[in-house]
Amino acid sequence: MTPEEQNVFLSKEHSEAIRYMNNAKETLQKAEKQDDGHYKDEKYVKSACGIAYLGVLRALDAWLLMKGVQLQGKRKQILINLYEYEVARIDKKMLTLLKSAYGALHLAGYYHGATGIGTIKDGFDDAYEIIDKIKPESPIEVAETRGDKVKRVWDRMMISLAVMFG
Repeated sequence: MTPEEQNVFLSKEHSEAIRYMNNAKETLQKAEKQDDGHYKDEKYVKSACGIAYLGVLRALDAWLLMKGVQLQGKRKQILINLYEYEVARIDKKMLTLLKSAYGALHLAGYYHGATGIGTIKDGFDDAYEIIDKIKPESPIEVAETRGDKVKRVWDRMMISLAVMFG
């Protein structure tokens, strides 16, 4: 991959991961903070954590690809252990971030319905740190293709359904 192609690839993947995080933040705002240090509505917290974790996976896929590792199989079939194994071979600090984001966002927030503001904030902070690892040195504006637009609309619809029925 030439430096120009790499820059375009990273620009696209970084902006997509940030889009996931922006969607997650919007959803989390609907959960409303309470004075006791927790969010009010578990359903929105779960949805927000799930969306943020998908942003982490998107960034990790790009990061690993830039390191010469392409995970095989469909994303839903890939276990966290495979990500951890590949990341551990390359960067121990990234592994720590991955484990922390996985624990806070995927396990605590999404699966167990944790509503602690501090826990969720820590997960989001780790997610942003992982996503920053793929930030291109010279970001460029990547034009949205028709397929990207359809995917964006589809993702929004699926997120809305997940929030309504999740």
